[in-house]
Amino acid sequence: GGFFCYHGHIKIWEVAHGKTIMLLFRGRRGNEHKHGNRRRSSRKRGSCGCRGQTFFFHVYFRSAAHTLEVADELRVGGVVVIEKYTEVLSQYELEILDVRRGRGAWLCETNQGLKLLREYKGTIKRLDFEDQVFTQLEEAWHPFVDRYVRNREGELLSSADDGTRWIVKDWYADKECNLKDDKEVLRAITQIASLHKMLREIEFKEEWNLGSILVQLPGDEMERHNRELIRARSFIRNKRNKTEFELCVIGNYDMFFEQARDARLGMKEFCAYHGDEECYLCHGDLNQHHILMCPRDVAVVEFNRMHLGMQMEDLYHFMRKAMEKHDWSLKLGTSMLETYSKILPLSDTDRTCLYYLFLYPEKYWKQINFYYNANKAWIPARNIEKLKDLELQQPLRNEFLSRIK
Repeated sequence: GGFFCYHGHIKIWEVAHGKTIMLLFRGRRGNEHKHGNRRRSSRKRGSCGCRGQTFFFHVYFRSAAHTLEVADELRVGGVVVIEKYTEVLSQYELEILDVRRGRGAWLCETNQGLKLLREYKGTIKRLDFEDQVFTQLEEAWHPFVDRYVRNREGELLSSADDGTRWIVKDWYADKECNLKDDKEVLRAITQIASLHKMLREIEFKEEWNLGSILVQLPGDEMERHNRELIRARSFIRNKRNKTEFELCVIGNYDMFFEQARDARLGMKEFCAYHGDEECYLCHGDLNQHHILMCPRDVAVVEFNRMHLGMQMEDLYHFMRKAMEKHDWSLKLGTSMLETYSKILPLSDTDRTCLYYLFLYPEKYWKQINFYYNANKAWIPARNIEKLKDLELQQPLRNEFLSRIK
């Protein structure tokens, strides 16, 4: 699609080669117009009330090439403004059937299936690294992933005239994993285990040794979070008139901080002894939003945080989200671990790593950190409820921890 800005009368333009553009428009002062059903202004009988106003017409085209062709032919005293995505899509061997906005991207229906177009601000080396990993995954496994599409020049990255850089990749219109559905959760766990198994077989190359590949060890991250907890508690202690949220923090801080301290010490020791031997390629951002439930399989998308690290962190992040939704159900937690082990058996080392990751009260830290870095004069009631729920769930959480220790 594109936009045509025109001062004056409203028309439907006939374009060369028998192509017709349909213009949809709206006046800025509340006067709405539609071809064949025009609303008249009350100022003057027979007037549409659009004199001196600027209208933006959304134009629907059959392809990106058609858009550019039409733009060259529309010249009636106005200014033609072509969206960036049409300029970028014209660089690909794709027939565009439909384009719609997504969250920070464009979803494109093409003759080769659904594609996603997004502006890219990373490095070319990072793209090459991800593409090489996808190639090796497809050779061994044929996974459902959001692989990048190369343009006519064979490049992964395409540039617009204004210097912005864009990528196109495969996409899926299926819904995200529903964490409240046990069956979908276990299907997702099966796919996570399969992905981890294949990633372990990929030999890490020296050329992949980029800054984005190396991440902070979980023990160091826990240490940083603990400093933030101490700083927030000190701030609350020094306040005179405490809110309900702050009173809740004072009441349960010692219980949660003790677990945070033990988790940090245990994870530091674990990383010192097993850090190097447990490093494999990881997804890096596994949650329900990046796991799509396709009819025939489960798609895993958004590998832009893929790195060399502990795969148990991937499993932990997804499991924790699911466990919180199910009030730390021991049955579900056990089923997830058993399902994962059927594909990729969990060693004693893996279980130890999982234990320290689950021991750290990450949800509690998130609530405190949000409070400390936000407007402390007003705290949403929902945040107070979350803090109270964490305290109520603590016995069930401790029971689950005792089972995986």
